[in-house]
Amino acid sequence: MKKTVRISFEGKTYDVEVEVLDSAVAAAPAAPVAAAPAAAAPAAAPAAAGGTEVKCPLAGSVFKLKVKVGDKVEANQEVAIIEALKMENPVVAPCAGTVNSIAVKETDTVVDGQTLMTIA
Repeated sequence: MKKTVRISFEGKTYDVEVEVLDSAVAAAPAAPVAAAPAAAAPAAAPAAAGGTEVKCPLAGSVFKLKVKVGDKVEANQEVAIIEALKMENPVVAPCAGTVNSIAVKETDTVVDGQTLMTIA
């Protein structure tokens, strides 16, 4: 299965396609297959609480939360930064709306797919 991940390096953002060999094993860094300008994030599934969940794209730690509950956000706006392997990885809003809840705090350890916040 191939997966696209977004990485930031020296102020530039790249979408990188990687092949996931076994989802049960922690992913190792992969060599870039294609580097292109950042593309729009795919839409997230609606959350049980009546909003859209913003999921963590990879395991790491919450380096910075760029929004707080009640903030209005636009689709593809950077809402958090996850640090993994000494790299800062932006997390963008999958839709426009208002931040309903934030489930993590800065310095928290997070896993791939974990809900970071909800936007309604």
